[in-house]
Amino acid sequence: MEIIATPERPSGIRRALFRLPIHLYRLRLGWLMGGRFMLVTHTGRVSGRPRQVVLEIVNHDAADGSRVAAAGFGRRSDWYRNVLKTPEVTVQVGTRAVPMVARPLDPEEGAELMAGYARRNPGLAKRMSKAMGFLVDGSESDYRELGRSLPFVRFAPR
Repeated sequence: MEIIATPERPSGIRRALFRLPIHLYRLRLGWLMGGRFMLVTHTGRVSGRPRQVVLEIVNHDAADGSRVAAAGFGRRSDWYRNVLKTPEVTVQVGTRAVPMVARPLDPEEGAELMAGYARRNPGLAKRMSKAMGFLVDGSESDYRELGRSLPFVRFAPR
C-alpha cells in the first residue's frame, strides 16, 4: 500500500455531493440507498447539536444487528471525533431507525474487515482506496495494511 495523497475533507460542490444522501433520508427516501448505506445521527462534540452523516456499511452482523463503517477521511473526520466523545447515536438503514452505541475497533479488526470488504467488492475497494488517498495493489495483505491505518467503528444496538 502506498499513500498517494492525504485525504482532504470535502468542500464546495464535492461536500454538497457527499451530503446529498442525507437529504434523501430526510425526504423519507432512505430506502433508495439500499442496505449498503446508513444514516448516522450523532451529537456534535463542540455544539452539542444533532449532526448527520451517511456512511457505507463495511460489515453487517445479522446475529446482533451491529454495523461497521470506516472513517475514510481518517481520524480527523468530524463524525468520527463526535462519536468518540458521545457514542450514543441513532442509525437508520432504509426506513428503520435504531438507537445504537458506537465503539472504535482496534487496527487488527480493521485489517480483517477491510480484507473481507475487498474480497466481496474488489473493484469498488480499489476505487475507494484511491479516493481516500491510498494506492493498493489488490492483494489481501495490502488491504489488511490499509485496514490497519483507517479508523473503523462498530455501531451496536443499545
